[in-house]
Amino acid sequence: MMNPWRLRLLTQLDTLGTVRAVAQAANLSPSSVSQQLAVLETETGTQLLERTGRRVRLTSAGLILARRARAILDHMDTVEAELRGFGEEPSGLVRLGAFQSVVHTMAVPAVTRLSREYPHLDVQLLELEPHESVPALRVGDADLVITTTDFAELPLGPDLDLLPLATDPILLVLPPEHPAAGREPADLTAFADEPWAFDIPQSYMANLALRLCRQARFEPRVVARFSNYMLTLELVEAGHAVALLPGLAVDAGRFRVVTRELTSPVTRTITAAIRRGVPPRAAVRVVLDALRPPAAGDA
Repeated sequence: MMNPWRLRLLTQLDTLGTVRAVAQAANLSPSSVSQQLAVLETETGTQLLERTGRRVRLTSAGLILARRARAILDHMDTVEAELRGFGEEPSGLVRLGAFQSVVHTMAVPAVTRLSREYPHLDVQLLELEPHESVPALRVGDADLVITTTDFAELPLGPDLDLLPLATDPILLVLPPEHPAAGREPADLTAFADEPWAFDIPQSYMANLALRLCRQARFEPRVVARFSNYMLTLELVEAGHAVALLPGLAVDAGRFRVVTRELTSPVTRTITAAIRRGVPPRAAVRVVLDALRPPAAGDA
């Protein structure tokens, strides 16, 4: 059986080029490195090194093994981190998918707190809209996602465990000088002739906005489609369109826009989701806990 430590020496030789450089990096003598590489040749039953003058270089078999070994060792490091994650101290990598309007309002504050409390925890943030996040979770490209239970086109099934985090209203967003920029709830029927800014096709907000417009008995005239809410808000602020956006997406301090609730209120349920089955690692659990809303009475 091949020894992982010796495999690492082989990959270092491929990277650093000389036995002396490997010895310095591993805090060993050159003769010790040569001896360990000779043992690895015995373990594999293959010639891995050949001499060229006073130096050695990898044979074709040595090059193949060194490059395969690098992937094997990386995977072993990942598995070790995951196993440590089942212990008392959360550690290792957690991939957190979140849609853009909750990245800054929920995900970044949680990650900031976690970085102070758990120095060995590494949270990777992935911007994933609801139509992307659940498939990514199911195939293992994310460990935990923030999504919504209200995406009718992609229902959340029994293979997922859900934790409700918050509710968020869907708002009509208008330019600041719009004649209808009042405070009373808006009836979408009155905006049938307006130019509209939509999200990209088949996304959660694009499908929801289209459904609401059609319920108000008109087909919206879409003049722009953006996957970035800031671009949508810039367009609305400039007076070129109106839009339906989640409340968390509207940065009223940055953009001069007016928001109005709908006469028939619509809200979305913001939810954390993990795969059901294997108990979550400690690292995933602490990320999930950091996203939970504070209990009543908490500071």
